[in-house]
Amino acid sequence: MRLRNLLFFLVVLTGLLNSSCSKYQKLLKSQDSEQWYIEGIKYYEKEDYTRAATLLGQLVNVYRGTDKAEEVNYVYANCLYGLHDDVTSGHYYREFVKNFPASEKAEECQFMSAYTYYNLSPKPRLDQTATEQAIQEFQLFINMYPNSPRVEEATRLMDELRDKLVYKSYLSAKLYYNLGDYLGNNYQSAVIAAQNSLKDFPDTKYREELSFLILESKFIQAIKSIEEKKEERIRDTIDEYYSFVNEFPEGKYKKRADRILIDSESMLKSYDNQAV
Repeated sequence: MRLRNLLFFLVVLTGLLNSSCSKYQKLLKSQDSEQWYIEGIKYYEKEDYTRAATLLGQLVNVYRGTDKAEEVNYVYANCLYGLHDDVTSGHYYREFVKNFPASEKAEECQFMSAYTYYNLSPKPRLDQTATEQAIQEFQLFINMYPNSPRVEEATRLMDELRDKLVYKSYLSAKLYYNLGDYLGNNYQSAVIAAQNSLKDFPDTKYREELSFLILESKFIQAIKSIEEKKEERIRDTIDEYYSFVNEFPEGKYKKRADRILIDSESMLKSYDNQAV
């Protein structure tokens, strides 16, 4: 009995699907723009984004300049987003803001334009062009709609994206550090990269890591320096130590930093003794 009921259900379901497909295929062949619009909205409301996008995408140009253009463009962009096509949906969200700036949906579309870039933002080790674009779009959203209830979320997402950029720069600085003396003085490059990160993102949560990387790179560079530059670089390392501990007196790198100071002062004493 159960098998018979299951078979009956499958037959009915197959019939409904075939009927639905047949209706949809006839609709596509009809070239009836008005019917495409009506059915496209229905598919969208049912979250059948594939069929809705197929129908409404063909109407974007057909209804350009008409009273239906705004809704068609908005719904089409949402369909593409529903299909996880962040590249194309982002394009249509931006086009919507450009073409319908006075629309009540323009605020949402500007936010979504930024959010599609946010979705496209890759892991920190990869190229961060989409991350930078997302930050620009969120900032534009805040500038355009400073009183929007979404400003708080936009700000939070921008902070998250900035941290990703900082971490990317930290990884670059760390790479220079790990390369060491390979094909040149990479410790100086590590110092410069980390300093630039702190300059561009002074409030980053990676501030302690970047600051210690600067200290450690300067120390190693001092040790490996030629005699003419060694004393000056040791003194620079000691100055860097005090800057570091003043900012992070109880930081997780404090013990390692103290060791650097002890070693640096020990080396400096030899120069002082020579001077005597």
